[in-house]
Amino acid sequence: MSDLDARQVAQRIDTVLDILVAGDTHSAINNLEILKAELLTQARNEQENKSGPDKSPWEI
Repeated sequence: MSDLDARQVAQRIDTVLDILVAGDTHSAINNLEILKAELLTQARNEQENKSGPDKSPWEI
């Protein structure tokens, strides 16, 4: 099951939009890169958990 909270992600995007409106593009880009890295890490962790347990070498 995913730990991704859509409301929390939306709030973080709103924060980035507020930063952009304030004119601080460097901080907005930095925050987007951090959010992207966190989402990719979470997706990678979920993919690893989905692969299931390791099979024994004699299973076909």
